[in-house]
Amino acid sequence: MIMHHKNSTALSNPLMARCLSKVQSFLHEEDGVLAKPMIGTFLAMLAVGGIGVDLMRMERDRTELQYTLDRAVLAAADLDQSLDADAVVLDYLTKAGLEQYYSDPDDQKGLGYKSVEATIDTDFEAYLLKFAGGDNISLYANSRAEETIGSVEISMVLDISGSMNSGNRLVNLQAAAKSFVTQITTNTDVTNLSISIIPYATQVNAGKELLSKYPNVTQEHDYSYCVNFIKDQFSKHTLYQNENLIRTAHFDTFTYSENMIDRPVCPTREGSAILPFTNDAAKLHAYIDSLTAYGNTSIDIGMKWGSALLDPTARGVVNALVDDGVIDASFRNRPTDYGSGDTLKIIILMSDGQNTNQYMVNESRREGLSNVWYNPDAAHNERIYWNDDLIGVYSVYHSNGEKNYYWPHLDRWEDHAYGEGSYEPCEGCDPVAEEGGDGLKRLTYQELHAQVSLAHIARYLYEFSPSAWADWFTAGRYFHNRVAKDQHTKTICDITKDQGVIVYSVGFEAPSAGIKVLEDCASSPAHFFDVEGLEISDAFSSIATSIRQLRLTQ
Repeated sequence: MIMHHKNSTALSNPLMARCLSKVQSFLHEEDGVLAKPMIGTFLAMLAVGGIGVDLMRMERDRTELQYTLDRAVLAAADLDQSLDADAVVLDYLTKAGLEQYYSDPDDQKGLGYKSVEATIDTDFEAYLLKFAGGDNISLYANSRAEETIGSVEISMVLDISGSMNSGNRLVNLQAAAKSFVTQITTNTDVTNLSISIIPYATQVNAGKELLSKYPNVTQEHDYSYCVNFIKDQFSKHTLYQNENLIRTAHFDTFTYSENMIDRPVCPTREGSAILPFTNDAAKLHAYIDSLTAYGNTSIDIGMKWGSALLDPTARGVVNALVDDGVIDASFRNRPTDYGSGDTLKIIILMSDGQNTNQYMVNESRREGLSNVWYNPDAAHNERIYWNDDLIGVYSVYHSNGEKNYYWPHLDRWEDHAYGEGSYEPCEGCDPVAEEGGDGLKRLTYQELHAQVSLAHIARYLYEFSPSAWADWFTAGRYFHNRVAKDQHTKTICDITKDQGVIVYSVGFEAPSAGIKVLEDCASSPAHFFDVEGLEISDAFSSIATSIRQLRLTQ
């Protein structure tokens, strides 16, 4: 039997043939040629977009982390910060919602020094980046801050004029100044710190020891220790040790005092002299407590001395005071040169007023013999003025014919000074022996002014003269007025600031004219404080904080 095979294949199947034909036709079509690249591009865009989103998220967190870290280490490095550095940094990060990144900071402490460094080196968890086969992203932030008190030289120029007795001004100043000293000396290596206090009123009492180191001061007397700066000296920041200086006459233009003057223009009372170069907080506190107020206001003279004690030309004076044991040996070769290392030179100028008249004795009466005799051993029975202590008798020579000596205590004229012989108490009466002849002395102008105020001389010693007030009070003195002294202040402030000295000024319940002078003197508007009452303590505290060189170092 013969078998016949069917001559057919799958392709011969009509259905299959049609399908194959369709596929072949599709393969020859060009309409779908971009499908593959588009799919690939889309996948690539997803990957790149994922990277971008994760990078944006990471940069957002890194920026916030760096900002928070900067603030945290600044707070932790503050010398007044009582909390540990790790607690401060963690607190800042936690409040910013970044506590997951915390790592222990590195902190170092020393006397007058504190530094804190915080470093965060971790991974930022990526989301979309992982779809592209990526991994987490590195996240790094670092911040370092330090607070140091380097070498600091400070002049505190403080107003002790009479207006400081108003209200509680002096008390409030003393509290503020002592708080400043405490704040600036606490946590400080005091070997790098010097503070001088320059109290000022009508004049500045340099003090016997300090002024003695300026050998070219005029020597009319040794009762007090102020100098009259001339206009040219306010245009210089220097005060050379061998500079010619005019000693202020020792006289009283404020009261009617006698035996001895009560309120000399150059103060001699306790706590009125310059306290130079110390870092002893207890000594500074005690000195500030001793301040008393009286007199006019000479901001210019206070500022001149404050500037001079920061100037390198004072070095010879300081070294001489060290040699005498007046100031500590650690201050030898101070003040430092301007711009040397990290030394800060600071003036704190405080006033509750404005410049007022600065009085000086008539040049013709600065020295030499006066026409007044004095007998300290004699007494008189009747008071010449309400609080006369009846001790001492004056005689005034004045050309008056036969009898040229006026005796104020008896209101009579005689031909000799009281104490050289006898006199007739009445016409025809027996002569009366005068007392205390051995002590009789013709006074120099220096001795007269130290013993009797200008007003007392005019009112009582020269009461016989109708021009006594004009001769002895009005013409017996001259003065620099506010306009001149404001210009002096501006000049010395400007030249001092030009040397790099930082000037803070505090107007304490001061009038507008005083505020303007103080504001112009300050290094910038931010260095000026206009305060009332207890606000003065806030001002001094702000200044102490500012002096500390708190800085972000990285």
